[in-house]
Amino acid sequence: QVQLVESGGGLVQPGGSLRLSCAASGRTTNNYAMGWFRQVLGKEREFVAAIRRNGGSTHYADSVKGRFTISRDTAKNTVYLQMNSLNSEDTAVYYCTYGPGVILSSIRQQSAYSHWGQGTQVTVSS
Repeated sequence: QVQLVESGGGLVQPGGSLRLSCAASGRTTNNYAMGWFRQVLGKEREFVAAIRRNGGSTHYADSVKGRFTISRDTAKNTVYLQMNSLNSEDTAVYYCTYGPGVILSSIRQQSAYSHWGQGTQVTVSS
């Protein structure tokens, strides 16, 4: 099993920044992808960003491209999501996810991931 522990959510004003962290522990592999999805109550969970452990390729939803940056620390099995220029549409519960052997064509799909964090609330409001 793999455990994911998220941190870094909270309340921020429009235009502000937050950084989310997600640490994976347990039976991780050497070939995985980790990423972030978000969900607003009553709506579908949507892809935000993902990164592959090997090679470090990054992938973003169009809505966050240029504002969010995903990065990784392979030694710590930790991924970070730096979120800048936040606006009210970014308000959601953010879920960290882990998937062994995720292929590029599936990296934006929920079904590609096997483990999920508990979620952390991000609220953008003045």
